[in-house]
Amino acid sequence: MQYSRRFSGVRAVAWLAAAVILPMAVLSAPTVAAQEAKTLSYGEPEDVGMSRAVLEGALGLYHEAVERGDLVGAVVLIARKGRIVLHEAVGMRDKERGLPMERNTLFRMASNTKPLVATAIAQLVEEGELSYDDLVREYMPEWDNYRAGFITIGHLLSHSSGLRIPTLFLQPLGDDPTLQSESARFGAIGAEVTPGESYAYNNPGYNTLGALVEIASGQLLEDRLMAKVYGPLGMEDSYNHRAEHPVGGKLDRMGAVYYQRGPDGDWAPGGTPGGPVAFPFARASGGMISTTWDYAVFSQMFLNGGTYDGARILDPESVEMMTSPKIHIAGEGEDASYYAYGWRLANGTFGHGGSDGTNAWLDPEREIIGLVFTQTPRGDNPLERFRELVNLSIDGN
Repeated sequence: MQYSRRFSGVRAVAWLAAAVILPMAVLSAPTVAAQEAKTLSYGEPEDVGMSRAVLEGALGLYHEAVERGDLVGAVVLIARKGRIVLHEAVGMRDKERGLPMERNTLFRMASNTKPLVATAIAQLVEEGELSYDDLVREYMPEWDNYRAGFITIGHLLSHSSGLRIPTLFLQPLGDDPTLQSESARFGAIGAEVTPGESYAYNNPGYNTLGALVEIASGQLLEDRLMAKVYGPLGMEDSYNHRAEHPVGGKLDRMGAVYYQRGPDGDWAPGGTPGGPVAFPFARASGGMISTTWDYAVFSQMFLNGGTYDGARILDPESVEMMTSPKIHIAGEGEDASYYAYGWRLANGTFGHGGSDGTNAWLDPEREIIGLVFTQTPRGDNPLERFRELVNLSIDGN
């Protein structure tokens, strides 16, 4: 099923606007300051005011985790002020085949896909093809009912839509399924609670956003991202996976995913390179494949206010919109966390994680990009201590 964009003057009323915009006083929110646009290059920690010894200690946490069997492998990357000061591979990417983790290993990014999808939406808003307060029903008639009719694009972006659908897509899939046809089916279920009033992480909402990207752009989601994000940024190792995807002929660089331990107590592969893929189309709730380098480039673009190496991906206003709090998640005061548009906000940083073991955080004040990519999602990951040590490595901290 394919939809055409339905131009309409209908907009949600104020109390059903794109998101609940919270007073900035409640959070020392990350702001992307106007600063020199930087491109990534390798450098020394001392060049950007960081301690080599402390960073080596932080990396040691992952050597120890692999030695203990808490993780099968990991790639870590730390950049500050555009300089990559730590980029190391630890352990194995596929222990059954005896393949070591490498800095250019391809990872299943899972929900680290969401900031990319939010970026595609923001670009279409800039182009005047979408608005954050557009009602989904303007584009998908199946959403034009009392359950789903007041859900906006902004609600989907901030996980405040009221949707409580627990699966990626309704099962079984329909005949000749596409991202658009399967997302249209969510409209009959709609919201369980009033849109805009509460946070609940929801993958169907993001799959619907991907369908809206296709409707508004006239391109498949993976083609749109390749043309408007991956290509301009030089992200040569990034793809949106679907069944029988060739992955640029780089399948051997993909790591196996280890979800659980086998009878001998060792990690057993649960997702192997080239294994079956559940969906014949690229989804938007996850499905991205990438490397630490590519994701660092995407992250630096955000810290630069929307540009990288001469390519303008987003306007500064869009970056600010996407990284400002929209809905409260948990905690109070300095411990509060919020969701924005495609990013989770906490403690002055914005970032995201993926259910297959990838994590990214961006710290605009310290100008830090932190990436820890594993494919042992249920392992004992020393991520929080690692982040603490990265911050302690900065002179004067």
